[in-house]
Amino acid sequence: MDGGAPASPVAAGTGPGGGDMDEGNSESRGVRIRRFTAPEGWSGGRAMDEQLAVEEPLEIRMEGRSVAVTLRTPGHDLDLAAGFLFTEGVIDGPDDIEAMAVLDAPGADRGNVVHVRLAAGVPALRRSLADRAIFANSSCGICGKSAIDRIFQRCSPLPPRPTPPVALLLSLPDRLRAAQATFDRTGGLHAAGLFTEEGTLEVIREDVGRHNAVDKVIGDRLRADRLQLHGHILVLSGRIGMEIVQKAIVARIPAIVAVGAPTSLAVELARAAGMALVGFVREGRLNRYDLPDD
Repeated sequence: MDGGAPASPVAAGTGPGGGDMDEGNSESRGVRIRRFTAPEGWSGGRAMDEQLAVEEPLEIRMEGRSVAVTLRTPGHDLDLAAGFLFTEGVIDGPDDIEAMAVLDAPGADRGNVVHVRLAAGVPALRRSLADRAIFANSSCGICGKSAIDRIFQRCSPLPPRPTPPVALLLSLPDRLRAAQATFDRTGGLHAAGLFTEEGTLEVIREDVGRHNAVDKVIGDRLRADRLQLHGHILVLSGRIGMEIVQKAIVARIPAIVAVGAPTSLAVELARAAGMALVGFVREGRLNRYDLPDD
């Protein structure tokens, strides 16, 4: 790993928003715009300063080779890389990472490459899962029941657990929204938050990609060696796709709550895993999708 001293893999932020922004990249950027209204049409307009959510590519390199490229909002990139490798089955804990760092690379934008060196004891089969995961995510031939079967080849269903009270679940999206500092400036980011079953927010991450936000949350817990998430709830600002349910299963998170709706495969996977899946949480009501059909 050239370009500087590797960072410790266990170095996550302390508060819900986290203090580790890796290389200090900004999550938002200013732009000059002109605002128009219907009465005035295109004549005139008012010049204003706006903040945009930053979107840049991040390359994850493992053992010197590229294993993933994702468009993300800069910041907490080590969390993102750790969460990605964990939820794809390449690593199963912080001890599997010998070193990781955000480093410059020839031909790449500054701070947009994460280098990861795995511990010597990580089996070759798990090292190869990163390449397999990229193929699976880009292939239209792996879908439906086959995709769900693949997940349960790696993970067992979640153990039974009481679902938190309806009143608590109804409160969580507002608590998440209140902590979305970058969304307040830009209006352009997804958020994922990890709450305890008592409603305490432990970690929040914002990103242009909803799956990136989830990887950042899980990666934060992994790097802090606090992956005991059986008593937690993953709260999302948008919809629930199957890939997010998969990530929660790998992290052993027993419940997902979201402002939006789940997809059909997300519901099928949650039911098979024994996960509480709650969507359309708004205006004093919610939908529960994991219960068996009448």
